[in-house]
Amino acid sequence: MIYGHGDDLYKYEGLVKANFSSNIYQSADLSLLKAHLASRLDLIGNYPEPAPQSLERAIAAEQGISDSEVTVTNGATEAIYTIAENNVRQYGTDGFTNIISRPTFSEYADACRAYGSGIACDSRHATGHRVHWLCNPNNPTGSVIPAKQLLDTADAHPGDLFIIDQSYEHYTLEPAIADREAVCRHNIILLHSMTKRFCVPGLRLGYAVANRETTARLKRLRRPWSVNSLAIEAGLFLIGNNINLMPDTGAYLAEAQRLRQGLLSVSGVSVAPTHTNFMLACIKGHTAASLKEYLVTRHGLLIRDASNFEGLSSSHFRVAAQGRQADDMLVEAIREFAASAL
Repeated sequence: MIYGHGDDLYKYEGLVKANFSSNIYQSADLSLLKAHLASRLDLIGNYPEPAPQSLERAIAAEQGISDSEVTVTNGATEAIYTIAENNVRQYGTDGFTNIISRPTFSEYADACRAYGSGIACDSRHATGHRVHWLCNPNNPTGSVIPAKQLLDTADAHPGDLFIIDQSYEHYTLEPAIADREAVCRHNIILLHSMTKRFCVPGLRLGYAVANRETTARLKRLRRPWSVNSLAIEAGLFLIGNNINLMPDTGAYLAEAQRLRQGLLSVSGVSVAPTHTNFMLACIKGHTAASLKEYLVTRHGLLIRDASNFEGLSSSHFRVAAQGRQADDMLVEAIREFAASAL
């Protein structure tokens, strides 16, 4: 899916005062990173590394694993498509089934379809090898499967492959699977997002962690120069200087819960429980598209129309907490919409 994701801010230039459509923390202080990249603009005059090995070494050193167990990609999405291609090459198009629960991040299914492999919603409808795609924390629901449960399940099914996307691991207090726990297993691939960890979605940085054999296959399929010089430099700077751009997680999630309670106070709005800064909601009797249009044109507030997630209705939308003042504005604007539409 090229279009239809959150953070479609580019469509509303000059209109948006508060962006609830992206799950990434919006108030990060990027001044140090901007200053550093400004001092390294000379990098754009030369090709980047064909493969971002310098950043792979930095990540490996930070996580206590080998760089032969790390594949840096142009955002986690490139890793998803590379893994989907590798699975077809390894098992054959008809030799396995991708198991993808709903609703979840759409790129898993899109990548699998792009390479012609089959998809099922659960193991009961699977044939051949089973490949489980798991978003944890899950987008768009914010639900979390305990790390121990995932590891125990992987150990109990050694013939299955578990691809666990931990892109939102820094947006929850629930423990994530450590890279060291993944690389010692042959049937787990972890996905990480530096884009989300460091609040730099425009730079596109992600990586996969797996055992050495799997990683070698992924690196052979990765396109040359897929990660640009400034993105590599940003990653090296952020990791090398141990920079944390996230707010206090406990306080951030407390505000998210306050936002959830505020939304629940609006007549006709239901909100699923969440363990993250973002949440999935539904507005009864109205479409998310009409709510989104109302909010952005009347109040400058941008939400995520979640109706294109498989398994959801036209009334589902997703929002991420932005802070007390903005969150209160959103709740009151949705209350206004619900009342005016009666």
